[in-house]
Amino acid sequence: MGDQPLRILACGDVEGKVDALFNRVRTIQKKSGQFDLLLCVGEFFGTTPEAEAEWQGYKSGAKKAPIHTYILGAATQETVKYFPSADGCELAENITYLGRRGVFTGASGLQIAYVSGREALQDPAPAHCFTPNDLSALVSPLLNNSKFKGVDILLTPQWPRGVWLYGNTPEVNSKFCGSGSIANLAEKLKPRYHFAALEGAHYERVPYRNHMVLQENAQHVSRFIALATVNNPAKKKYLYAFNIVPMKIMEPSELVKQPQDVTENPYRGGKKEKPAFDTSKEEEPASQFFFDLSRGQGGSPRGRGRKRHVEEDRCKQGQPRDGDGHSQRQSHDGNRQHQGQPKQPRRPPQPTGPCWFCLASPQVEKHLVISIGAHCYLALAKGGLTPHHVLILPIGHYQSVVELSSEVVEEMEKYKTTLKKFYRSKGERCVIFERNYRSQHLQIQVVPVPLDKCATEDIKEAFMVQGQEQQMELMEIPEHTDLKQIAPPGTPYFYVELDSEEKLFYRIQKHFPLQFGREVLASEAVMNIPTRADWKECKQTREEEEECSKRLRDDFQPYDFALED
Repeated sequence: MGDQPLRILACGDVEGKVDALFNRVRTIQKKSGQFDLLLCVGEFFGTTPEAEAEWQGYKSGAKKAPIHTYILGAATQETVKYFPSADGCELAENITYLGRRGVFTGASGLQIAYVSGREALQDPAPAHCFTPNDLSALVSPLLNNSKFKGVDILLTPQWPRGVWLYGNTPEVNSKFCGSGSIANLAEKLKPRYHFAALEGAHYERVPYRNHMVLQENAQHVSRFIALATVNNPAKKKYLYAFNIVPMKIMEPSELVKQPQDVTENPYRGGKKEKPAFDTSKEEEPASQFFFDLSRGQGGSPRGRGRKRHVEEDRCKQGQPRDGDGHSQRQSHDGNRQHQGQPKQPRRPPQPTGPCWFCLASPQVEKHLVISIGAHCYLALAKGGLTPHHVLILPIGHYQSVVELSSEVVEEMEKYKTTLKKFYRSKGERCVIFERNYRSQHLQIQVVPVPLDKCATEDIKEAFMVQGQEQQMELMEIPEHTDLKQIAPPGTPYFYVELDSEEKLFYRIQKHFPLQFGREVLASEAVMNIPTRADWKECKQTREEEEECSKRLRDDFQPYDFALED
């Protein structure tokens, strides 16, 4: 066939409306010529008596499909009866069931990978579901081939979870849409075209790349297309026509051409690869200073009398203004002792002006400090929403999470895990958020919410709804996604982490309400403490702050890993 493109049609759920589908195909072919294949994803058969009678016409040979048609297996228990074998077979003239899963290679070299059914949520799996073993059996032979670059087409009934990340937004409920296993499959198989159905929606995602810019050799892009149901009343698109030259016979330079609207790969979050622009910096083994939490704070001496090493951030001193107003004008008279260190080629990032949050800064209000680790520290939030509202801050000067080195991130995560356990013991769940916008020093806000006040899904909904009210579309980030891949350094963003491991992200465009995180949590939908939405209304005297900090330090001590020898 040389490098002549194949002309292919793809179709969404047919649901037994076979005549309607083929009549439409005939009209298209009359108008624009013969196509080579029709690929049907989603549920092909219907469950009504009319649909069964219609199918009998094709099965008996009285009717014939006008094009070579390839279909996937049952997506519901009701349609399993139409498939005599799991291995694929011809069901009627010109209509072929591909099988449970596999790779179909045409005479032209076109490679089509497919999996039938829905993701199994139980074992043994029902006949209309696929299992992890099915996916392994599909993927392993392909990945074991050192020349494998990807497949031309991937057919799956279900959407891949999170495919909309970095891309245009589909008109579906993303909370319940898609399968993580299919996302994983698409990430491994790198299809040039990936078709899915079942959601009754039409969605063409902008293309995404399959390589890390500047880190890996250029690869082809992938396009995900979801199709609606045949003859749906809303007239959403259910047929998609395209031309494709099999990658096996394409010039490599042609194959890897990148369209202008290409985005990052939505599935790369779970991988331990470096982001496109690696912003992690090697920590400088800085001079150390000693900070004694028990001095001058009235703190209990238990375990706190010993001095702790912490990084010194050699920042200039002074007072920036922070948008959240946790303005810890911290003054700090902890014992300080320098030790000689060889000069390092790299220095930690330096603040452009004075910083209230750098622990080595004279501005630090040390009475608010709850715990100090090697790279991060914990402080009581000034004007907190609740008495247990704390901040996790890096000791060195960093503006956002995406700028942190792996050691700092690791300890930050350790603090999050520890705080979650601590709050649980108090009958609270915690909401964690970061606003990288008009803030100079990274602050991770950790706010406990009483378990009996609000369920996690209600908190999530409150963020989504109040975001929409202010024309902000918060998107859900798939599990294990690295924030660095969504927000390159310098990108302003707002990020929320719930105790269900669900994460929400908003890329800040022009304006952003600085108190948004507090306002949502203080709202009637969550804690119903609207008067505390503004931190300035929650200020305490120095004595009250000292008392709160001491109480929290004592409470937190059994959980504080930083006190361990």
